Amino acid sequence: MSRSLLFIFCLTISNFIFGITNNGDRFPFPPDSPNRLFFIQRSNNANCVVYDANLTGKLLKGKDPVHTYWIRFADKGEKEELTTIQRTLAYGLYTNKINTNEDAYEGYFLAYRKRKFIVKTTPDGPVALFPINGKMQILKRVFVSVDESGFMPSVNYIDLFGKDVVTGKDIFERFKP
Repeated sequence: MSRSLLFIFCLTISNFIFGITNNGDRFPFPPDSPNRLFFIQRSNNANCVVYDANLTGKLLKGKDPVHTYWIRFADKGEKEELTTIQRTLAYGLYTNKINTNEDAYEGYFLAYRKRKFIVKTTPDGPVALFPINGKMQILKRVFVSVDESGFMPSVNYIDLFGKDVVTGKDIFERFKP
């Protein structure tokens, strides 16, 4: 019995020392919503940025298919709209209707344009398809490790959490922008 406790203790300590954690899991998750596409958590505080499908009936709203806002967990979990600077420089999206019969929009993050995504409606609800491990997958959550030690904050790495479009299995990718 004591060996089992010692093993668990050593595993816990090594996870702490070497940073082997699922980083976003230490922060609260926003409440579920039928329109939820994904959300972003950052290492510097518990607040998160939420991206919900902006629907009119069952279709995405033409000029603004995604509603982006804060959930301020540090301030009693209150919802707050992004400021103009946050929307245009950091967390905002550019979207453009895809010329198909589908209710779908292609877009990218204004702060990171290298990976384009697709927001579309499906029979199961709205989804955001994002390149994860080289394939378009359903994006559920993003964790951004931020380094604030210098004059300007920088990104250490980004973790992408999603679901495989075909199998429904959880998928993960970490990359350095």
